[in-house]
Amino acid sequence: MTSEYRKLHTPVLLAECIHEYLQLKTQHTFVDATLGAAGHSLEAAKLLGKGGKLIGIDQDEVALAAASKTLETLPSETRPEIELLQGNFGDMDTLLMQAEIPGIDSILFDLGVSSMQIDTISRGFSFKESGPLDMRMNPGKQTLNAAEITNTYNAADLTRIIRNFSDEKWASRIADFIVNARKEKRIETSEELVEIIKAAIPASARRAGGHPAKRTFQALRIEVNGELDVLRRGLEAAIRWLNPGGRIAVISYHSLEDRIVKDLFAGFANRCTCDPGLPVCVCNKKPILEIITRKPVLPLPKEIEQNPRARSAKLRVAQKLAG
Repeated sequence: MTSEYRKLHTPVLLAECIHEYLQLKTQHTFVDATLGAAGHSLEAAKLLGKGGKLIGIDQDEVALAAASKTLETLPSETRPEIELLQGNFGDMDTLLMQAEIPGIDSILFDLGVSSMQIDTISRGFSFKESGPLDMRMNPGKQTLNAAEITNTYNAADLTRIIRNFSDEKWASRIADFIVNARKEKRIETSEELVEIIKAAIPASARRAGGHPAKRTFQALRIEVNGELDVLRRGLEAAIRWLNPGGRIAVISYHSLEDRIVKDLFAGFANRCTCDPGLPVCVCNKKPILEIITRKPVLPLPKEIEQNPRARSAKLRVAQKLAG
């Protein structure tokens, strides 16, 4: 499994993150908050060198095992200190206290579901293969899965989830079709759900915009894993842990994530609550971040050609100011 994971994983915006924006140096402490197969961390480790420290966080034990194997390929004489932690980056405070470090110099969040998770049919993330409706990032600790949501949430809640987490215009109709279908039998597989979604969306609407189930599957995954609330908590904690001059980089893959990152960075960069009519600031709420990327950094056409999953990626970077 771990070798398959490494084979399937291609890190997105690798050069931009690691070499251009995070400014990694020897002696630095770098956190990969979404370690995956360690594609980004492997490159970061080469810059950190023997005197640096690399902390990798992932809630998926298969990912951690794969990452460990990957990082072990580094020559011992140039390998930084490496600590891999199993957990959700929403619990960043607890995890970094566990690592017993005073602060960090850079941190990367590569959001969304990994290639391995999508391509492992038994995980239930893919709408292209028939597998169990699961979608849990951490099956060992999570009980709520996509099947539970699909078979127990009422039509109003299903509509809310699908509409709010995916901007699906047919959310209400899809929810009604799900509720009607489960009266006949429990919906157990991704294939069964895909067929229900296809039936709910008019044929004319299915001809554009990609796979008709893509948005609904995204919405279910976000609900199962509480991804948006976790993202806010993780970003706020990461900013607290950054040393002055330290940088935070976030790669997002859909508009909901990108909006949270953009708004949160803006909130930490402009904290003044004074009336705009006042000639000077009197609230004394100083900015905490400087936004480095005023517009998101996008993958080049060559990268998208080589790795189609990079197509929707957006990178935003900010730097922590001195106190």
